[in-house]
Amino acid sequence: ITSLKVNPDGRFLRLNNKDLYNYPWIYMVEPGRLALNEEEVKILRAYLTNGGFLMVDDFWGSYELENLLGEMKRVFPDREAIELPLSHDIFHCVYDLKEKPQVPSIHAWWGGRTSERGSDSDTPHYKGIFDDKGRMMVIICHNTDLGDGWEREGLDPEYFKQFSEKWSYPMGINILMYAMTHLGCDGARYDGATMRRGSPPGAGRAAARGRAGKTRIVVV
Repeated sequence: ITSLKVNPDGRFLRLNNKDLYNYPWIYMVEPGRLALNEEEVKILRAYLTNGGFLMVDDFWGSYELENLLGEMKRVFPDREAIELPLSHDIFHCVYDLKEKPQVPSIHAWWGGRTSERGSDSDTPHYKGIFDDKGRMMVIICHNTDLGDGWEREGLDPEYFKQFSEKWSYPMGINILMYAMTHLGCDGARYDGATMRRGSPPGAGRAAARGRAGKTRIVVV
């Protein structure tokens, strides 16, 4: 229960929509075959370096990761996606998670699988891209589908119990709160590949969605 006024249907925007800067938290889903055009590369770079935050979710296996990282290199040629250790604040700032969540789609789970690409996606990865001041601009959630835990929770009580309640909502809330404050609960943050303490500048919050050649943004 919340008194926040939110849009229950979300909002879909393209990166070149003039309203993009009204939503400082964007959520991109199924980016495994993402193909940004040059205009979108420039817009995304400006959006993120000016305080925006991007969450990428629901893509699986080495091919899709390679493609996504290649597109991020076009956005930030001089920056690397750094694997986030379990000790990072994003796993603990609201809910204290004891492992990195792997959430399968409900259809994969109905089929008896938690890894959608077999041995090529059996380990979930969470990577961050940071600016020069150590602020996280992008979180990449690979080999997991947190979003299915949000949108499918009413389809199967057992799926809700095992994945929505236990992993998807806690991890999503942690990411959103971290993004809105841009620091962990203890003030620790990343500077390049190392942890250090400090209070990076804050931005706001919002959400987005993208597909190959047709990047859209979902705002919630």
